[in-house]
Amino acid sequence: MTLQEIGKATLADGSTVKAEVLCQVVRARENMTKGGKPFLELEISDGTATEKFKIWEDTDAYETCHDLQDGDCVKFEGSFYRNQFGLNVDRLRMRWLEKNEAAELFAGTPERRVALERDWSEVTALVEGMVDPRLKLLCKTYLQEYGERFKRAAAARDYHHARRGGLLEHTTQMMRTAKALALAYPALNWDLVQAGVLFHDCGKLWELDYPAQGFASPMTTMGELLGHIVIGIELVNKLWRVLETSPEFTGTAQPPREAVREHLLHLIASHHGQKEYGAPVTPRTPEAWMLHHIDNIDAHLEMLSQTYLEKAQTVPGIYEYRRPLEGRAVAPLPKWTEKTE
Repeated sequence: MTLQEIGKATLADGSTVKAEVLCQVVRARENMTKGGKPFLELEISDGTATEKFKIWEDTDAYETCHDLQDGDCVKFEGSFYRNQFGLNVDRLRMRWLEKNEAAELFAGTPERRVALERDWSEVTALVEGMVDPRLKLLCKTYLQEYGERFKRAAAARDYHHARRGGLLEHTTQMMRTAKALALAYPALNWDLVQAGVLFHDCGKLWELDYPAQGFASPMTTMGELLGHIVIGIELVNKLWRVLETSPEFTGTAQPPREAVREHLLHLIASHHGQKEYGAPVTPRTPEAWMLHHIDNIDAHLEMLSQTYLEKAQTVPGIYEYRRPLEGRAVAPLPKWTEKTE
């Protein structure tokens, strides 16, 4: 089972599920209760979810797991249940993973691998379909040079798409949404919007990167000192200046290339929408407003989706509160279906 499946199965107090899970130890620390009783505190992840639990000194698993280090890849087997203190595991057994098992773990579940490959193919196809040769070349160069980092980065540390590969998921869904909205608002510059979607969070390749084999995204000095918006602006400027001598950038094409660059940078700078949410400037163009709202739509729908997966219902149809949503999430109304006998 995956940790996400175990989490869902153990949401209700008293629910126990016997399972085995392949995972990475994100954090292993030895600790002690106020009464002097030693225990191990483990944080584990398999890419679908992250969980914490304790291993007490008077259990058989304590000696087995005592030497675990951050980054170790292991298989846990036991009876998982949840109470007011969080996740617990009875009759825990552990073994270290072989190299091929660890490689499979970081590649993701078969379903996730298919989904991420589909997303990557869709992003590259949408870039290939751009009309403005300057934006097209800029986007293709970004994917060629930074594709591997892009595929593994997260879109956020906590709230939405906060997982390995999350940035690719988020970006692809935003580009799909932009493609659909182009039919309703044909007057906008949709090459610019799509380029803005691709680059709006590109700074997170340095702010929220994952190691080649790891489910923990360490904080970085660059990420903390600059933030992804500033890093993204710097990256686009760097790529643009390298490419502006290319044939695609020369000539008298309209709009002028410097205007294109300025508008793209504005989309990155303003995509948070409001200064209190970290935007250096607020959106000033139709394309900037469109990007901001597409970003917000996908982030909020993802947060609702994760709430339905991770939280229990306090009463039927109403879920426990999950930050940063405003109020408790309510189960969605099913689509209409005709009643059958």
